[in-house]
Amino acid sequence: MIRALILIALLLASPLAAQQTTDQPQGTIAVDDSATQDAAIAVRIRNILSELEGYEEVTVTVSSGIVTLRGTTVDAATATRLNDLAGRVEGVVAIENEVTETTDVVARLNPAVERFRDRMMQMIALLPLATVAILAFVLVTVLGFVLARMRYPWDRLAPNAFIADIYRQVVRLLFLVGGIVIALDILGATALLGTILGAAGIVGLAIGFAVKDTVENFIASIMLSIRQPFMPNDTVEIEGDIGKVIRLTSRATILLSFDGNHIRIPNSTVFKSRIVNYTRNDERRFLIGLGVAYDTDLAAAQALALETVRSLPFVLDAPEPSVWIEELGDSAVIINVAAWIAQHETSFLKARSEAWRLSLAAFDNAGIVMPENTLRVLGVGAPQPSDATTPTPAPVKATPSADLAAQDVQATDEAALERIINQEREERGEDDLLNRESMQQE
Repeated sequence: MIRALILIALLLASPLAAQQTTDQPQGTIAVDDSATQDAAIAVRIRNILSELEGYEEVTVTVSSGIVTLRGTTVDAATATRLNDLAGRVEGVVAIENEVTETTDVVARLNPAVERFRDRMMQMIALLPLATVAILAFVLVTVLGFVLARMRYPWDRLAPNAFIADIYRQVVRLLFLVGGIVIALDILGATALLGTILGAAGIVGLAIGFAVKDTVENFIASIMLSIRQPFMPNDTVEIEGDIGKVIRLTSRATILLSFDGNHIRIPNSTVFKSRIVNYTRNDERRFLIGLGVAYDTDLAAAQALALETVRSLPFVLDAPEPSVWIEELGDSAVIINVAAWIAQHETSFLKARSEAWRLSLAAFDNAGIVMPENTLRVLGVGAPQPSDATTPTPAPVKATPSADLAAQDVQATDEAALERIINQEREERGEDDLLNRESMQQE
């Protein structure tokens, strides 16, 4: 128990112990021992310490060239420095450094107070220069913000408000960094700029990893606003979603489905997806399939189907309609007929519906059989085909329609959706990244 207490006391007292080092003077030791020389060494060391700060409590004694230092200093580094100072004096054989750190609170706080006072004086001396640096920073920054707020030339250079705002943000950032550089240069602290930029780079990298999806979406918004793959009211298909474009925002592309529902797709998904724009070209082809019996005159059936579709008033003469045999089905030969319409005036769905209706009526009037798929189910105990003959059902004919004229196929549904889109675009003040010229033409 006593040994443990002694060990703890030694550990606690170790900072206050004498600072012993192995740094000792080098060289040969003179044979003659002179008291005059010892006195001269002591005087020389005392004179040196009197010119230095922090050694007021240090005493020096010299005997036979051995220097003994006693007293206190404010810290261990100051005490260790005595070995270097005394060792450089000529005639010193060895150094006994018994100087310890002082425990006087006032003595230890005085250097800190002095350093604080010196720094305050330096700040006061630098105050006029700092004022000039701050004024320069403010002037440069205000100039950048004023330039960024101007409508010209940013609105003229940018295709939309989003890109124009990005231009303005870049201008503000450039002038802000320029103001910082000029202010630091006036203060003579340009070396600090490297530290600031390095820290900003590390912070930016960390933030970039944390909000990777947001950054990806932001970049996709910029690219889409530049490329302009669609316009308002265009009918597009993105990732299997079909609808009319309402607007392109900085975060998402908003569609209005033909059921009247909003579809919001992140721009990062839109940029990476396959985009089908059905509205970019006015001409659009529709396709119908007709099944006829195997014993039908296929050439006559093709000619009748082609003539029926070509005679429709909404079908364009160029490109011309076409007809071909698509496949041989289980119970019918499939004939495909394709024709083109002006989709901005004609409803795609209505045009295809009328082409089907009138083609079926023409086939029925011409006596062309359009067989149905038939299945025969044999139950347990039922006669097998070899035992009994299953009668073939007669083909069912539809009653010919008295009115074979084409009905109205104007794009009224699309017009209604466009009115809904235009009304929503006017009511909501959300920024649209689509081209201004296209928006003005609506």
